[in-house]
Amino acid sequence: MKFVTRETFGSLIDWAGFVEALDQGHRYPAAHIEDVFLGPPGRTLLSRAAWIEGLGYGVKSVTVMAQNAARGLPTVQGAMLVFEDRAGALIAAIDSGLVTDVKTAADSALGARYLARKDSRSLLIIGAGQVARNVAAAYRQIFPGISQICLWNRTADKAATLAQELAEQGLPASAVTDLPDAVGRADMIVTATMSQTPVLRGDWVRPGTHVDLIGAFRADMREADDALLQKARIFVDSRETTLHHIGELSIPLASGAITEADVLADFYQLNQGSPGRTSPEQITVFKNGGGAHLDLMTACAILGTGGPAAGKERR
Repeated sequence: MKFVTRETFGSLIDWAGFVEALDQGHRYPAAHIEDVFLGPPGRTLLSRAAWIEGLGYGVKSVTVMAQNAARGLPTVQGAMLVFEDRAGALIAAIDSGLVTDVKTAADSALGARYLARKDSRSLLIIGAGQVARNVAAAYRQIFPGISQICLWNRTADKAATLAQELAEQGLPASAVTDLPDAVGRADMIVTATMSQTPVLRGDWVRPGTHVDLIGAFRADMREADDALLQKARIFVDSRETTLHHIGELSIPLASGAITEADVLADFYQLNQGSPGRTSPEQITVFKNGGGAHLDLMTACAILGTGGPAAGKERR
């Protein structure tokens, strides 16, 4: 059995390899997934399990301890267990944070590979945390023609700090303070916040833009307003994990602002040839909902057991 930590895995990530591994993972039979929550609010054990026939079984279990922040301790801690498909042997235990970080950025980059204009040159990231850092690197590998990465955050200093870090890594990053103006100039927009109310307005988004919504993961969270959803072609990574579980879609579905028919395809359908973007002028919206099946696909790619080995960046 293998043990994989951030330290043993290393910091150089072949994002294109992980994106391809997720795409190939959707050529297997549809995943069986289940989530289990235990404990009181603020002290929760979350276990997310998936089985994909031909790929294997995976369980990612994490504790979410809100009070740890005040004590200088990690708020989320856990591990991902991967089991072989036929005999059920335990193959590996992987740091859950590594799996989550890689999965989240690769998930979004795959959505952009399907839906964004191929000539996209400018990327705006709303948010300045670890997700924003990973997404910037992943998008640049998938769209090497990106010549501008703008960062906006409610706390401007955080955006400036991250922009400087990315620039030192060779990425064309800079911080911006005028969000509506930055939105109107971007070819691709990523939202990676913890907002419960929309931070992105449809009136700001120009034709041809691809929007990638990452941050909302609870039923009371959303980052885009109704106007954006109503003027866009909407796609998700998984219908099962997004439509009725995350406020980004469940709130406008409940109000009647959109219908389930407005969600045109998920990754399984896109992989089988469902149309994504069909003209340069369309606005596309992709909801990154995550899910245990994506954790399993990512873990197998880390181990080199599913699709192309997507471990450390090839030199």
